Amino acid sequence: MQETHEFMSAATLCVRHVNLGRARPVRVNGRSTTSAIAKQPAPGRVAVGPLGLAGDEQADLSVHGGLSKAVYAYPAAHYAFWQTVRAQARVALWDEPLPGGAMGENLTIEGLDEARLWIGDRLVLPDCVLAVSEPRLPCAKFGAAMGFAQAVKLMAQSGYCGAYLAVVTPGTVAAGDAARLQPGPREVNLRELFKSRVGL
Repeated sequence: MQETHEFMSAATLCVRHVNLGRARPVRVNGRSTTSAIAKQPAPGRVAVGPLGLAGDEQADLSVHGGLSKAVYAYPAAHYAFWQTVRAQARVALWDEPLPGGAMGENLTIEGLDEARLWIGDRLVLPDCVLAVSEPRLPCAKFGAAMGFAQAVKLMAQSGYCGAYLAVVTPGTVAAGDAARLQPGPREVNLRELFKSRVGL
């Protein structure tokens, strides 16, 4: 276990995109609702406060946002998977590259891997510190954003859930920022927790 701690503490990650979105009306399964899942990359440095990124919104605070789920991070490596399954499903615009923020994440991060994340691990960025708090659970809004309902099941099966983060030290974040993963207690693995919550 000590070797794993040393490896993870030395792991360097990089922020590819910082993404923001506003709550807006959408249709999900034929019903009108609101969602802020459609996020777009933001230029420059973005302020990070206890409740998340400046200029970002969450539509349903019962499942997103708050102190423990202030920021949502997603591995950049998983984008290729979603590009492929969207092509297989032949959804609208399936052949266009998915833009940053397509998963509804605030931070698209290179080098991130749910299997190597544990609850309590810290993401140490140049100007702020974030802590892994829990996995993101897929919902119908995610299926609508991907363009096909089976996307929810595919996220559950793949374990490509990303991580909610609490803000330990407020500051700012920008695309291109390097980050270091600082190990926490290493008692609860993020992907294993996700699998237990989705019933796998």
